Amino acid sequence: MARDAIQLVWLKRDLRLSDHLPIWEASQSGATVVMFVFEPKLWAMPELDRPHFDFIVQSLEELSAKLLAIGGRLAIRVGELPDVFVELASKYDIAGLYSHEETGNRFTYDRDRAVARWARHSGVTWKQYTQNGVVRPLKGRDGWAAIWHKRMTAPIAPSSNRMVIPTEFDWGVMPTGQELGLSSQQKLRVQTGGESRAKEVLGSFLSVRSVNYRRGMSSPVTAPDDCSRLSPYLAWGCLSMKSAYQGLMAREKELREAPVGSIDSRWFGSLKSFSSRLAWHCHFMQKLEDEPALEFENISRVYDGLRENEFNQERFEAWKSGNTGYPMIDACMRALAQNRWINFRMRALLMSFASNHLWLHWRPTAVHLAKYFLDFEPGIHFSQCQMQSGTTGINTIRIYSPAKQVSDQDPTGEFIRRYVPELEQVPNEYLPEPHRMPMHVQSQVGCVVGRDYPFPIVDHRTAYRMAQERIFAIRQTEAAIDESKRVYQKHGSRKKRDPLPKPKSIPKPKEKSDLRQLFLFDDSHEENP
Repeated sequence: MARDAIQLVWLKRDLRLSDHLPIWEASQSGATVVMFVFEPKLWAMPELDRPHFDFIVQSLEELSAKLLAIGGRLAIRVGELPDVFVELASKYDIAGLYSHEETGNRFTYDRDRAVARWARHSGVTWKQYTQNGVVRPLKGRDGWAAIWHKRMTAPIAPSSNRMVIPTEFDWGVMPTGQELGLSSQQKLRVQTGGESRAKEVLGSFLSVRSVNYRRGMSSPVTAPDDCSRLSPYLAWGCLSMKSAYQGLMAREKELREAPVGSIDSRWFGSLKSFSSRLAWHCHFMQKLEDEPALEFENISRVYDGLRENEFNQERFEAWKSGNTGYPMIDACMRALAQNRWINFRMRALLMSFASNHLWLHWRPTAVHLAKYFLDFEPGIHFSQCQMQSGTTGINTIRIYSPAKQVSDQDPTGEFIRRYVPELEQVPNEYLPEPHRMPMHVQSQVGCVVGRDYPFPIVDHRTAYRMAQERIFAIRQTEAAIDESKRVYQKHGSRKKRDPLPKPKSIPKPKEKSDLRQLFLFDDSHEENP
């Protein structure tokens, strides 16, 4: 007896119906099953947490409703791959497997290779489609920007308006978080998933909120409203990068055609900045695509051994819990725990402080932050964590003054007092460094340092100088210069500048509190959109 033939669409980080070429092409070829697989081994990894699961489930529930409206259905499985496909192939003739490419962590990389082996051995044609600017395989970085632009301006994939499904099929049920070993549902102020919500956020940003994007994205006070807040929707594919970019282009055209003097001039600079962030988004993902080992290894291998053997667990725990004695660091970490999002400048501050002040190796701190970032995108995340830790070999070293960040980004203490309530009554003049308050002031405001709020876990100037000396002792060696050439050729953006300064021209770092320092060779990235 002949088995039913199906076209199988495998969802990964593409939880939408619009601009989804795999769904469109599969639906044009016969009975179609659109499937998402919850992989227990993936969910057991420390980078993922319950909010990620909830966001995905919300997105899948909306996608399920959209599929039902056109005659389709969403299939759910819990299991490992390719085992799930093996079991499915025992009951159905899988005429074709369709999916988007994914630049994920080591687990998904190995899993995709296992699926590819299964498909070859089973005679199943697996069609993989691009959905962003990541090029696979990429021979070299020259010309990458042109490829990105060509992809972003290509036509949006047509949307399916009718779908045929198999007459007999076990569609499965959505698992609970507990089934995957996740914690019970948490009461957090977290963005909700779904394609409709993604489009609402894009619309509100382009039409209203982006006017102050360039100025407002740096401060944790203004960033929640002035940043795009699209990053989780792009990370999990509720919105395609192409849709975001073309929406931006349409908005810019609308503003250019508006009557002279009727438009706030801030729009143009802000939208230009946002456009560059969309390109940087894919630029950093491309790094992991080209060198998967950077998830675990220093991009520049001359820094191997710099921090690995000096990990201080006590400092790590203080940093994770937001009890370092540095108000901006602690407020950012506590805000992140509640909201699962914080703006890029504060992400850079958190990572740089952990690596340079606390001298913690970037891998454990990066994994902790990944768990707390709802928009965790492996390519962006691990590249940025290394960049802020000084292990890329091609970026200016950034070591921020946590006290100056308070003065620059939260001068009235609005953000700090919201998330570190023990500092609520501390006068503004002492908020950057509460330990400098006279004892009579500490008693008056009810915040005795060492009792109600911790002393600084390290001395800023001492830690800064030690990090500066140790990093640059390596950076100025001939081996480091040679390694920087290799890293640049593989990962550097192709800006119009002398790509490889002579060894003697490499400057020593200056203590800066912002992100406006020039990079030696590479790139700048103010926000994960």
